[in-house]
Amino acid sequence: MDGRSRIAWNLRRIRTAKRISQETLALDAEVDRGTISEIETHKFNPTVDLLDRLASALAVDVAEFLLIPPDGSDSPKSLRAGRKAGK
Repeated sequence: MDGRSRIAWNLRRIRTAKRISQETLALDAEVDRGTISEIETHKFNPTVDLLDRLASALAVDVAEFLLIPPDGSDSPKSLRAGRKAGK
């Protein structure tokens, strides 16, 4: 798994585990919601500064985005459609 895929996988894993919508995360990290979507779908290569903002908004260390998923791990499931509770 390449770095961009790891970041995408871990961002979605962390965000959905905390039940935070892309919209809420985008507001908290002061980025466009589309940017969150593009990171999670491997279409956007985030800068370290952006990863720092996302990590801060999610209350995790930036290193969490580079963890290697355990062998056989399923892709993190998306949240149910509709607005989600933020922090």
